[in-house]
Amino acid sequence: MKKKLAIACAVILALFAFYQFGGAEFLRPATYRALYTNEPVLTAAIFFGIYVLVTALSIPGAALMTLAAGAIFGLTTGTLLVSFASSIGATLAFLIARSLLRDWVQARFGSYLSGVNKGMEKDGGFYLFTLRLVPIFPFFVVNLVMGLTPIRTITYYLVSQIGMLPATIVYINAGAQLGAVDEFSAKGILKPEVIFAFALLGLLPLIIKAVLGWTNRMRVYKPWKSMKPAQFDYNLAVIGAGSAGLVSAYIGAAVKSKVALIERDAMGGDCLNTGCVPSKALIRSAKLSHDIDRAESLGIKQASGEVDFAAVMARVQRVIADIEPHDSVERYSALGVDCFSGEAEIVSPWEIKVNGACITTKNIIIATGAEPFVPPIPGVEESGYLTSETIWQLKTLPKRLLVLGGGPIGSELAQAFCRLGSEVTLVDMAPRVLPREDEDASAVVNEFFERDGINVLVGHKTTAFKREGDRRLAVLEHAGGSLEVEFDEVLIAVGRKARDDTPGMEMLGLERTRGGTLLVDNYLRTKYPNVFACGDIVGPYQFTHVAAHQAWYAAVNALFGVAKKFKVDYRVIPWATFTDPEVARVGLSETEAQEQDIAYEVTRFGIDDLDRAIADEEAHGFVKVLTEPGKDRILGVTIVSNDAGNLIAEYVTAMKYKLGLNKILGTIHIYPTLTEANKYAAGEWKRAHAPEGLLNWVGRFHAWRR
Repeated sequence: MKKKLAIACAVILALFAFYQFGGAEFLRPATYRALYTNEPVLTAAIFFGIYVLVTALSIPGAALMTLAAGAIFGLTTGTLLVSFASSIGATLAFLIARSLLRDWVQARFGSYLSGVNKGMEKDGGFYLFTLRLVPIFPFFVVNLVMGLTPIRTITYYLVSQIGMLPATIVYINAGAQLGAVDEFSAKGILKPEVIFAFALLGLLPLIIKAVLGWTNRMRVYKPWKSMKPAQFDYNLAVIGAGSAGLVSAYIGAAVKSKVALIERDAMGGDCLNTGCVPSKALIRSAKLSHDIDRAESLGIKQASGEVDFAAVMARVQRVIADIEPHDSVERYSALGVDCFSGEAEIVSPWEIKVNGACITTKNIIIATGAEPFVPPIPGVEESGYLTSETIWQLKTLPKRLLVLGGGPIGSELAQAFCRLGSEVTLVDMAPRVLPREDEDASAVVNEFFERDGINVLVGHKTTAFKREGDRRLAVLEHAGGSLEVEFDEVLIAVGRKARDDTPGMEMLGLERTRGGTLLVDNYLRTKYPNVFACGDIVGPYQFTHVAAHQAWYAAVNALFGVAKKFKVDYRVIPWATFTDPEVARVGLSETEAQEQDIAYEVTRFGIDDLDRAIADEEAHGFVKVLTEPGKDRILGVTIVSNDAGNLIAEYVTAMKYKLGLNKILGTIHIYPTLTEANKYAAGEWKRAHAPEGLLNWVGRFHAWRR
């Protein structure tokens, strides 16, 4: 601690002395020009020392001094001085940051930085080299941040010395050419050598970026160089025929590339076979059963219906079968895609083995999706369990269904089974259902759950499963105590994990994030520039529509990236949970805005005041809009209501194309519809921002006219 305090005091004193004793004068080229004529060696020594001090203390002005070095000392001497002074100063700044902050940062954020630390220990030199060559971040930021990592000091100095040299030469040359101008007139400045020097200064990042890209490709592909085919069977091979894989293959075929699509299970992936489609079919049947139960509120007496669960599940399979042609082998084959049914094994960045045959491809897209995560709770395997993939095998309605997980999947299925006749207990460790949504939204859903008869146990942790004869029990922990819940079936819906068990992925050394998803860049490339990934295996949003959204970027970047690449756009991502009422959101929630310290205003319209909702006996929920303070720019929207998943679309469009609430208010909405709720919410915002002063004068004007 004493050492750190001493270093901090020394830095502060050095900064104080630098400015107090006129150090800023030494940042001006004129100071050195006057001295250089009579004392060239002394001038060079002073310049060298000041440059080291400026970079060591991260004082602004190093770039200007670099240009000045060229103008004063010329290309050779200027390069020699700046190259060594900048590297020594940068290393001193690096050591200052390391001494003062590294221990504290690593102690506090070590778990988050573990991946970064490993990466720096393994490839820190190369990473630093790229930062030095391409000045994406200011050099003083690199100095300070690198001091917090485990990279060795000698490595830091040597890499900095070499990595900064090209940029130093270009800057010095620009300064030298500028210094050689006899007169600062158009004729003097527009000399070819001056124009070329500054053009090179501007083009340097692009040139080096291209060189680095080529170098990185050579480095990554080096172990596989001998395996690269001279020609390829396909332009694109897609592993996985879920939403991401199907859209990738469709786009590839649409632009006349030759595409292979490989699926080991069923075409359509989770969404068609075990996710979106079957769950929404089940929810529709459950809603009808619920509507029959509340028929009297609509003036229908003695309405009755008996749930035939086997028939309900048969309908679910029929719905899947009706939609299946959209995702079928026949459809994609007709589009020109070669479809393979079997396990894909990645042999190299250009080769995939399937059904014993090896195909070669220019690009690969990995779109293998995700699967339910089953926590290692004692007794879970012995007890037996269902997941969102296996629950569709049920033929008999469980009398008592235990659902672990109050997120979207658990909440939707808990309510559906309850309305079909199961006694449902919903358990979650979180303090409320749908914990990713705002508290007011989850409160409305929770109220409906309890009204339906679901036993909601939030804030409860499942610690064990056990069997006692024919009885199956879950042991829960809550508020320091414990209780047991008996069940006939248990649905585990606590989350999903990336399905990354494709043979060959480990051999390629594809990197993972802390959450277990594949690590990709902004263009959805893995460490290999021709191997892409999209959908649930990548995240960060595990939604079918996001997987399709990513697939466009992956396919286009794979096929046309040599000419133009596109960064995937996550700015406006909507989603909905299809409980009753539905919860739909786009952009920031109020909770997220508070956590991120983003200033906002809230406008709220209660749907209980909407004519169509009252007529439909659906007068519940709200529209909540977050806007910038004093402006109508939309930051986020949460809708809780019947059909919220459709209502949110207007706000998605508004946010995508930067339309504010005034535009929504000025748009005609059909009466009577639920979409009027969006207009009324905009009207609430307008009322709250009415120009009261102006309106008072308008009132006086009308009074005068009377």
